[in-house]
Amino acid sequence: MRGLKPLTPAGARRRTEALLLALTVGITVLGHASAGLALNGVLPASLADFAASMSLLALAAHLGVRRFAAYADPLVLPLALLLTGLGLVLLHRLDHAYIEQYGGDAYAPGQLVWTVVGVAACLLVLALLRDHRRLQRFIYLTMAAALVLLAAPAFSPADTYGAKRWIVVGGLSVQPGEFVKIMIAVFFAGYLVVHRESLALTGRRFLGMQLPPMRQLGPIATVWVLSLLVLVFERDLGTSLIFFGVFVVMLYVATERTGWIVCGLVMAAGGAFAVGSAEPHVKARVAAWLDPLSYYREQRPPGVTSDQAAQALFGFGSGGMSGTGLGLGHPELIKFAGRSDFILTTVGEELGLAGVMAVLLLYALLVQRGLRMALGARDPFGKLLAVGLSAALALQVFVVAGGVTGLIPLTGKALPFLAKGGSSLLANWIMVALLLRISDSAERLREADRRAPAPSAAPAYARPAPAVPGR
Repeated sequence: MRGLKPLTPAGARRRTEALLLALTVGITVLGHASAGLALNGVLPASLADFAASMSLLALAAHLGVRRFAAYADPLVLPLALLLTGLGLVLLHRLDHAYIEQYGGDAYAPGQLVWTVVGVAACLLVLALLRDHRRLQRFIYLTMAAALVLLAAPAFSPADTYGAKRWIVVGGLSVQPGEFVKIMIAVFFAGYLVVHRESLALTGRRFLGMQLPPMRQLGPIATVWVLSLLVLVFERDLGTSLIFFGVFVVMLYVATERTGWIVCGLVMAAGGAFAVGSAEPHVKARVAAWLDPLSYYREQRPPGVTSDQAAQALFGFGSGGMSGTGLGLGHPELIKFAGRSDFILTTVGEELGLAGVMAVLLLYALLVQRGLRMALGARDPFGKLLAVGLSAALALQVFVVAGGVTGLIPLTGKALPFLAKGGSSLLANWIMVALLLRISDSAERLREADRRAPAPSAAPAYARPAPAVPGR
């Protein structure tokens, strides 16, 4: 049409983001209405409030990104908000089932408050951190803070379901491990930018692989010991796996040497076997993983006190391909943790294998956008930070989904964005802010290169005359 100017690259990205956010709000509101109809036969009374809340969150987030990160990837924000909105829908549905069966309080209103806090924190990070490379100046301070937070639960009297994962601050329970995964990604990115050449260019070949030299095994040995200490004193298998896994992935990306992967896998397997054989809590989770139905036997393995693993498999089995329908299952049979890592069981039971695959594909797409940012980033620190944050998200989804489905032992971590938990939600939205900032910086530089004038060719009279043979 005449008179309409073509959209700038930033404008096109934000328009795509706005359309996807509108679709996100529509999906979540439709899910909330569907669950209410299935549970009570009428639309939920909170439908209008829920629709208004999701719309305002989407609008505020979109305007904030348009103002502070106009060139950022247009898919990251809609994906994060869609997963968060689906989590709110599932929590509303689970509140109805749990209160009806066991009584207690509703958790969905509190999760909505934490969603507002998380989105506000995301926008605050975008407003204050205008260049992600500033974080590189504080990598050792960041790691020191991460170690303090990582060790804090070991000295806390709170011991929930066998693991020390929380600290209580002013009446609020905080899970420091959710923030530690971001801090260690920042530290490792800065550390590997400085030391990657010494880690990549030395070593010996063994069985076709170039293994790192012994003097360079110090960092990986230190991280390995720290992860084992977390596993021993806090009995937190999930945080230990994520902590060590992020470092190994970033080390491999920085050096491109498979020897680090081999060393990491061997050390992880050896440490897990040693601790699993000695630590009763971890040993009980391994026993429940190997035989989920052992809870129903008269002679149970030592430490097996819950039928969660078996009930999760029953839920997935009853869901089949398409599920029983949102609101028509029995997720309350999971009992405690049904709103945390086992929230994926509700998806499997009521939305079926199709719903589980859709949720996992949303996570995979979010991780893919993070890795794409790493490829597009111009600075080494931004590349490694994007890889580290993406790896942390991917590993957490893997350990949670793997534990619930019986692929690996249960870890007790919260499913990102989807599960109940203020600490997890806040940390994940901060992660989204960092990814948006890295993407925005890379696209701004790319757009500046496009607009830069091409160097003009030298005029013919300025070129030297060709040499004449014989002169």
